[in-house]
Amino acid sequence: MAKIGFIGMGNMGTAIMRGLLKTYKPEELLFTSAHEAKMQKITEETGVAHVSTATDCAEQVKYLVLAVKPQVLPTVFKELNGKIRKDQVVISIAAGYAIADLQAGLGDSARIVRSMPNTPAMVGEGMSGVSYDEALFTDEEKDVIDGFFTSFGKMEKVDEKLMDVVGSASGCSPAYVYMFIEALADGCVKNGLPRQAAYKMVAQAVLGSAKMVLETGKHPGELKDMVCSPGGTTIEGLAALEENGFRGAIIKACDANFEKNKKLKG
Repeated sequence: MAKIGFIGMGNMGTAIMRGLLKTYKPEELLFTSAHEAKMQKITEETGVAHVSTATDCAEQVKYLVLAVKPQVLPTVFKELNGKIRKDQVVISIAAGYAIADLQAGLGDSARIVRSMPNTPAMVGEGMSGVSYDEALFTDEEKDVIDGFFTSFGKMEKVDEKLMDVVGSASGCSPAYVYMFIEALADGCVKNGLPRQAAYKMVAQAVLGSAKMVLETGKHPGELKDMVCSPGGTTIEGLAALEENGFRGAIIKACDANFEKNKKLKG
């Protein structure tokens, strides 16, 4: 029996599975997807076996990962309702579906871990918000759950009522960062820097800046102030960002995906 099985193999599922392969052997994993050609290609690339149906996958694993889009979950529920074993652990990465919703779809006895990971899992730098009732799981299962998420990055356990906000903090935010990197690189190219050099320099600056926040423990505002010399170039650029609504635009983006998350179920 495989240890971990995936239902769905889109961008997020693929990123997580590739991250897990740094810790798990291919024979410990299993997956299924709607597209046979895609499954065959992934199996050839990773050595991870695939099966044809969600039921086949669920029957052969201890930990079952629901990695389909939220709008596909009702179809999965129809196939798996009542078929989840009491010894199984179900890990959902679907936005918008609460633990109670997932239990209603799979069966009241299903033990659910609700999570929101992100695509940097593919390079081992994922960030996952995770919520589950620890009383329902053994210490061994909790160790596997923690190991699952830390195998492709970092995790933060949060109260389930905050999971929709986690979508803003880590689930959607990589897209905002990529847009920032692209825009900043465009600005540098406009002023003469070769494009590939601009991408490399800006991306490394983002990486280093994030590491400063994580490792120094300093407030982001304090770190920002450390870069700003009086009357210097950086504070001039920050003033331009403020004038053009930079902070407000980011906050509105968070509000938009928070509201969308709440509407995804069903």
